[in-house]
Amino acid sequence: MTLQNVDGGVLVLKRKMTAHLKAWAAGRDKKCLVVRGARQTGKTFIVERFAEEAYEELVEINFKQLPSAVEIFSGDLTVDRMVMALRFRFPDKMIIPGKTLIFLDEIQECQEAVTSLKFWALDNRYDVIASGSLLGIDYKRASSYPVGYVDYLTMHGLDFEEYLWGIGITEDMIGALRGFLDTKSVIPESVNSRMMQYYRQYIATGGMPEIVQKYVDTGDFRVVDTLQRNLLTGYQYDIAHYATAEEKVKAEKCYLSLARQLLDKENHKFQYKEIEHGARAQKYYSSVEWLLRADLVHLCRRVTDVRYDLDDYAREDFFRAYTTDLSLLIAMKDYSLKQHIVENTLSGNTKGGLYECAVADALYKKGYPLYFYKNETTRRELDFLIQIDGQVVPIEVKSGNTRAASLQMELRNHKDISYGYKFVDGNIGISEEGIITLPLYMAAFI
Repeated sequence: MTLQNVDGGVLVLKRKMTAHLKAWAAGRDKKCLVVRGARQTGKTFIVERFAEEAYEELVEINFKQLPSAVEIFSGDLTVDRMVMALRFRFPDKMIIPGKTLIFLDEIQECQEAVTSLKFWALDNRYDVIASGSLLGIDYKRASSYPVGYVDYLTMHGLDFEEYLWGIGITEDMIGALRGFLDTKSVIPESVNSRMMQYYRQYIATGGMPEIVQKYVDTGDFRVVDTLQRNLLTGYQYDIAHYATAEEKVKAEKCYLSLARQLLDKENHKFQYKEIEHGARAQKYYSSVEWLLRADLVHLCRRVTDVRYDLDDYAREDFFRAYTTDLSLLIAMKDYSLKQHIVENTLSGNTKGGLYECAVADALYKKGYPLYFYKNETTRRELDFLIQIDGQVVPIEVKSGNTRAASLQMELRNHKDISYGYKFVDGNIGISEEGIITLPLYMAAFI
């Protein structure tokens, strides 16, 4: 199953994160910057490329690759002493304020380095970026975490727009797509069908940079499949390595149940019985929380009412759990799933579940907290709810282009909700009730 790239060339992936790094570097009285996110999302690569463009010099410590570097932070954490230790360790580096970027990678492996961020920020002479995976699990609590002295950026896998850049779609072409969205105009069918083809390729590939780059270079989904499975194995290793002895097995079982939770059944609520027979929240909820803090999953919580602010109506015990990138979910199934996605031969629960996951992935990567609504009495259900400019925006996802009865009813009943989105395998349209119908891939652009 080999597909051709747009121009057959080898491209270096462009990332939106670069703009955020430039904005941070241009700021005055800036704090240290912590770039967090799951493994293999491209954190190290993007910081290194940014340093090449924005600084005369990069001093980089990867604490996994260079564990002896913890000695630099083993004494007094004064900036002058740390800079002197860096100069002894890296005698070819000048380490000049304003011209040198100090990059502390895999910083979770050196808690004293985490603590040092406070003193770098207070000193304010040197630009310091820290990066790492699993920074939220606190498996080795720092003696003094630098609360208030760091800014955070979260790195995700590529979204669909970045994927389009990677396969050679020009900014003008993407701008034209945005124009159809802005005017709610019907997209020419030749364009829409080609974009859906690209979108299915994206779903099958996922957004992890190494995997996307390999697909751009080879167009071969067999290679993609191998890399996805290696990545999933790496995530399982992280669980085994960093989770407590009590959580190791439980967290892995929770994580590997996500394909069943999302693709194999009609109800996509996270159900503990899908982990093992007779499983209950009392045993496994802490494992879900560990996966959440480790950036291995993100949650979509159920709300009891469709009103702003949705967080006031959210339930902690009723949620859906999604992988933080589609590549991990796809790797939990066999190779035939990729073939069905690309050839558009999916059906039933798998097709509906997969498109729901793809829209959730797009909204998550855009930074929206996700909620869903289900009324057991009326049987009305909304796949997603987000908030834009203080207004609730309901969303339904359809694998075809069928009616969105629940969305229609909620718009009638809630006069403070002026519109909602219906994402379909179809084209753009708008109804009298305010339902804006969009192709599935447009979730990346709203």
